[in-house]
Amino acid sequence: DQLYDNVTYTGWHTGYPDAPVRVLPQTARELPQEGNTLLFLAEFAGKAEEVCPRGTLRRVIERAKSQGFKAFGACEFEFFVFNEDPNSVREKGYRDLEPISPGFFGYSMLRNSLYSDYYEELLDMAREMDFPIEGLHTETGPGVLEAALAVTDVLGAADRAALFKTYTKVMTERRGWMATFMAKWSPDWPGQSGHIHLSLQTLDGGPVFYDPSKEYNISDQMRWFIGGQQALMPELLAMVACTVNSYSRLIPGFWAPTEASYGIENRTCALRAIPGSAKSQRVEYRVAAADINPYIALAAALGSGLWGIENRIEPGKPLTGNAYDQKLPAKRQLPRTLFEAAGRLKKSKAARDLFGDAFVDHYAATREWEEREFRKAITDWELQRYFEII
Repeated sequence: DQLYDNVTYTGWHTGYPDAPVRVLPQTARELPQEGNTLLFLAEFAGKAEEVCPRGTLRRVIERAKSQGFKAFGACEFEFFVFNEDPNSVREKGYRDLEPISPGFFGYSMLRNSLYSDYYEELLDMAREMDFPIEGLHTETGPGVLEAALAVTDVLGAADRAALFKTYTKVMTERRGWMATFMAKWSPDWPGQSGHIHLSLQTLDGGPVFYDPSKEYNISDQMRWFIGGQQALMPELLAMVACTVNSYSRLIPGFWAPTEASYGIENRTCALRAIPGSAKSQRVEYRVAAADINPYIALAAALGSGLWGIENRIEPGKPLTGNAYDQKLPAKRQLPRTLFEAAGRLKKSKAARDLFGDAFVDHYAATREWEEREFRKAITDWELQRYFEII
């Protein structure tokens, strides 16, 4: 844990008082491996609610309701699993770590069968703790898996994502292994995604994104929703790419977007429209990595889409083919560092309208602090590049 030295809400200047919380009975879950101990989620209350991640998402959901919409979503996470423990990774300096399996075995029946006991344990735990996993398989890279969580209302989707990440790590460490949700743990392998899927319904349960009279069944509201996400992605990126490490993933050639691009069923784009039925039509927000704070990232993805509907923002022309080979206008370029992204967020009028001044100022300050801490470090690259030659 770290103490931020540059935020207004609390700090040395306030004496670090306790913050009130609101325990949420409806989030109760039993912990099956801990004598069925009950777990409850909570939100900050009072003045602290202005900067609370879950409270911020809840306010965005209330905005959707005021527009006549119910929001639904789900996250999918890639994570690497290692034959290591907290002591061994520290002894190795987080280098030369041993994945549970070698080589590239994406979607492998072989690896799935070899580790079926781990899969079954994870699926059982997820079901018992009410963050059910819809799909679980190997991905591209040594020891990497992908889990797609089942769709639910957006607030529940964030709760499920937070619990999934935490208790996947708990369960994995109990086996003598470790899981990481870093955006990119090694320069040799692709980064780890945390893609967000979103759709809207009317308050009486009708489809909002689906219009069979339109091309690809994309309704006007869905098109404007994507337009808002595309327009605000550069301004809100710090809410989604929230760590210094996040920006190591956002480079060409590693299945992660580098611009606020949009396409139909195009996985090289930041926004992937997924045509389907009245129930399945949705948009995938692909800029997110596995290191997201689910509440803050979902607030950004949903809030920007709602802003797009409010303002009838038209997206750019959907890209076909390889989006990495197609240069977009400067306004579609994403910040390249966390510090730049935090600065963009602070200046964003739309962010302040969607999330409030208190949240934007507080959150941006924490991300600037994170970048300053990173600047104190000497990286392996610097040592290898400069130690002898300079």
